[in-house]
Amino acid sequence: MSFPHDSAAGAAPWRRRSSWVDRLLAEAGRALQVLDGSVAHRRPYPAGDSFGDAPTLTESEARHAAGLMRVNHVGEVCAQALYRGQALCCRDETVRQVFLQAAEEEVDHLSWCHQRLGELHSRVSVFNPVWYAGSFGLGVIASRLGKARNLGFMAETERQVEEHLNGHLDSLPAQDLRSRQVVTQMRDDEIGHRTTAEHHGAVPLPVAAQRAMRCMSRVMTTTAYRL
Repeated sequence: MSFPHDSAAGAAPWRRRSSWVDRLLAEAGRALQVLDGSVAHRRPYPAGDSFGDAPTLTESEARHAAGLMRVNHVGEVCAQALYRGQALCCRDETVRQVFLQAAEEEVDHLSWCHQRLGELHSRVSVFNPVWYAGSFGLGVIASRLGKARNLGFMAETERQVEEHLNGHLDSLPAQDLRSRQVVTQMRDDEIGHRTTAEHHGAVPLPVAAQRAMRCMSRVMTTTAYRL
């Protein structure tokens, strides 16, 4: 004798619901790790483990460098959330792995920025939970726009981040070599993420979408520099 809930047809929806619950719980766990700073980098810290003969920064230079590195840390919080959101609802497994691989590399950036902020005796943004939630939601929306647009969102994000990091290299105190080493490696990795997205079929986003992204980025960077 069989019961309806024992049939393959009845079990399949339950398995799908269970799978989604597991994935959402996993994402919640990752969000907590990102926000509490417990994620660790896998690649070596670009600035090395020893300060050596690193020049001493003035108080104003250290404060400015910390503000820029806090902005970069927020950017990595957003990138982590964005790419995991884009991967969550992506139906193409190859493309999904592109997002997950990028997110793993962004963990290194996140940890490096956190470490540099500690060296500068500063802190992360108090609004990180807000940035994470908003970016994750945006990633989920992007994932519903189709493969090409989903990848296009990644490519445009990295293009703007590349410009942003180049600006930081111009703005950082000349003698702050440790921050420069971190930002330079981050910039090179972001270029790699952009070209990977383009290689897998990214299409340019509408100009209006690009401008909206720049506007949102401006609000985030202005706020994160101080808070």
